[in-house]
Amino acid sequence: MTFPEELRYTSEHEWAREQGGLVTVGITGYATEQLGDVVFVELPAVGRKLEAGKPFGVVEAVKTVSDLYAPIAGEVVEVNAALADDPAVVNREPYGNGWMVRIKPSDAGATAKLLSSADYAKHVEGAHA
Repeated sequence: MTFPEELRYTSEHEWAREQGGLVTVGITGYATEQLGDVVFVELPAVGRKLEAGKPFGVVEAVKTVSDLYAPIAGEVVEVNAALADDPAVVNREPYGNGWMVRIKPSDAGATAKLLSSADYAKHVEGAHA
């Protein structure tokens, strides 16, 4: 399994894409495979302050319910409202239109501390060893 090189990852299976001073966050394709069909996504309100490594929302799937963990600290500046009407877009496009939130980071270099694509791939392989 490969993961987009331009993204950074958490060991809890979130991805982060830094662009224009904001960080877009979603869950990985691996996470969507483990969850099964996503049927509901609970996201935080715009303006909420997030702590790195702490839950910020919930994704509910046919198989299970799972917390979403903030990869970095910062303020939520946008949520993907389209997920309310079509949560399955998370399964179809986990790295595209299935994004969850956009965060204004508290620390500009925070994403550099996250896992690289190669490190995340090793983490996923280790989970199946």
